[in-house]
Amino acid sequence: MPGLLHRIGDLFRLPVRGPDNGRPTARAPLEHNLFDAAATYVVACIDDDQDRIDEAAGRVAPDALMFGVNELAQRAVLTLAREHGAEPESVARRLLGLPTA
Repeated sequence: MPGLLHRIGDLFRLPVRGPDNGRPTARAPLEHNLFDAAATYVVACIDDDQDRIDEAAGRVAPDALMFGVNELAQRAVLTLAREHGAEPESVARRLLGLPTA
């Protein structure tokens, strides 16, 4: 499962649009992107790395981090559902150890 989360984290590393011509530009290395923070936060939780958890949580506002983690969860469930030919609800319930509805 951690490999999948690392792959999903890569989905959030999209090129940034330049303000003048709309073409992708290189992202500044210190830019605090909420999706980068969310991916780092989730992977740090998996690795039980409190220092990285604190660092990621400090990059963005708590509500922005919650939004990013929610977006990551949605994309992860959809990706798994597509890979396994299953309904997203059944995948989400299985990941949480719940009986299928």
